[in-house]
Amino acid sequence: MGQTIAEKIAQAHMTAGPRDREVRAGDFVTVRPKHVMTHDNTAAVMKKFRGLGIPRVHDPRQPVFALDHDIQNVSAKNLAKYASIEAFAREQGIDFWPAGTGIGHQVMLEQGYVTPGSLVVASDSHSNMYGAVGALGTPVVRTDAAAIWASGETWWQVPRTVQVVLEGKLREGVTGKDVILALCRLYASGEALNAAVEFTGPGVAELSIDARMTIANMTTEWGALTGWFPVDERTIAWFRERLAVLEKTGRRPFTAEDIARWEENPPAPDPDAHYAARIVLDLGEVVPHVAGPDTVQAGAPLPEVAREEIPVDRAYILSCVNSRLEDLAAAARVLAGKKAKARLYVAAASREIQAEAERRGIWKTLKEAGAVMLPPACGPCIGLGVGLLEAGEVGISATNRNFKGRMGSRDARCYLASPAVVAASALAGRITGPGEWEDREPARRIETFEEPAREGAKVEILPGFPERVLGRLVFLPQDNLNTDGIYGKDYTYREDMTREEMARVVMENYDPEFAAKTAEGDVLVGGFNFGTGSSREQAVTALQAKGIALVIAAGFSQTYLRNAFNNGFACIVQPDLVAALRERFADRVAAGERTIVPGDEIEVDFAAGVVRWDGKEWPFPALSEVPQALVVAGGVENLVKQKLAAGGNQEG
Repeated sequence: MGQTIAEKIAQAHMTAGPRDREVRAGDFVTVRPKHVMTHDNTAAVMKKFRGLGIPRVHDPRQPVFALDHDIQNVSAKNLAKYASIEAFAREQGIDFWPAGTGIGHQVMLEQGYVTPGSLVVASDSHSNMYGAVGALGTPVVRTDAAAIWASGETWWQVPRTVQVVLEGKLREGVTGKDVILALCRLYASGEALNAAVEFTGPGVAELSIDARMTIANMTTEWGALTGWFPVDERTIAWFRERLAVLEKTGRRPFTAEDIARWEENPPAPDPDAHYAARIVLDLGEVVPHVAGPDTVQAGAPLPEVAREEIPVDRAYILSCVNSRLEDLAAAARVLAGKKAKARLYVAAASREIQAEAERRGIWKTLKEAGAVMLPPACGPCIGLGVGLLEAGEVGISATNRNFKGRMGSRDARCYLASPAVVAASALAGRITGPGEWEDREPARRIETFEEPAREGAKVEILPGFPERVLGRLVFLPQDNLNTDGIYGKDYTYREDMTREEMARVVMENYDPEFAAKTAEGDVLVGGFNFGTGSSREQAVTALQAKGIALVIAAGFSQTYLRNAFNNGFACIVQPDLVAALRERFADRVAAGERTIVPGDEIEVDFAAGVVRWDGKEWPFPALSEVPQALVVAGGVENLVKQKLAAGGNQEG
């Protein structure tokens, strides 16, 4: 059986992991990314890095700093933060891109940091965008970023892969944004959650690189860990154009020889790779889409939404997903010679894009339509700067997220659409689009595949890691149990909480009886997508404080999983066990029991890679040396310190 592209790229960048076989989905590996990008959160990563007691970054060529989030904030405090980041970059010899250069993800692509077959990470969830040009882009949390600065490495659990076969050709006026909005809505039941999404098929060749960036970017909202497009003629042409531009500035991050190599031998999955699912989408069936309000997964084809005549107060064409030249030009064609009724805000993804839009007259057209021109940065997309939605208002935006309160007041409503639809809606003062469209939607076509049998395999147990854990079973049948349910917002920002206090309030929002029902040494079994929601680390450390031995679940939020192992807390995925528990305790689940403690014991045999309960065995992906080392050390920060003490921080 061959490898998917995620498995192949992970293997190519692996420094620790399986050595006697090829990397597969579920494996934990240590990888050395080509680059790690941080933005305004560089300041927080600096604090974590300094806490490690290390004077120099491992490889100053690896980090990239790009200030992009809060650049409209010219307060002394924010300017001082920016100055401290720049000073740190200068001291360490790290590439630094100041406020006004552009949005970090766009800078990473424009400036040649992202190349085919490379692994590039960032402490931002939209790192998926790098897959547009054949790279593997995936997010990390701030602790991971600090660890990469210190050691050059981070850990990753290789995800399952969902293949998306694109057929046909987009009709005039339909965009990459409409494609990803349609996919998010048609497959909104976890089909892509925590997966690598691999796009393929004849329809790929019909998509511009800008469109691929949009689609790859919003695989994040689809729930994926990465979105990847193959390297084809369009990709190669884009890199040739970029090289010509970069050489004029004195930068040469890749060469003509590199491009020739990518063209001759592009990164690709093996023909016999295993996929968890295959989705087929006919691009010709896609019409303009509108998502919302206040969620990406809800929405409908444009004609259906337009019939509601939803008023629009503010419209936005900006952010890392839809503010490139192709997007701005599409909006300008709609707005040319007209005035917007709604308040319209526009920002380019980068200074370079803005300059080209100005040269072509696109910028002038947008300004003459009444748009408020903002600097090339994030801004309103994340609720920063001018133009935020106020209570009672309705917004339509070409951004990637429309969560309630994200772009302003929680009492506002927000919809997502392509730049052309946003521009048309701004003109009309209601949600509409340019031209007439039939009321149709793509067919839902998905095929799922059985996971290859994974036998419980003996693994070498590191000193200090338990060969097995035997504890009392505690079953939480809830799917999508979020971090607020595990550790509520009333305590999240309290720095004075002791471990005893954390143990008393853990799961309070999910089940107030949890703390009283559970005891030290219990083994927690949860449902699907355990730990979804915010990235608060206390959702892990509170369970540790309670003495929970480990968590088994049908699946985890990837952010929760990273926080767990980064804090030395073991987690195991075993959906079949969870299904068996649901069946056994169906009556108690139906009765609304939220914390089920039947009195049974459950055994986790790490050496054999199996869970034992009720006389049966359930194999799980063996915890290799990578996650074991994190648990033994008590988390990633301690592990990095140990490695460095052993001489692991050699620059190079």
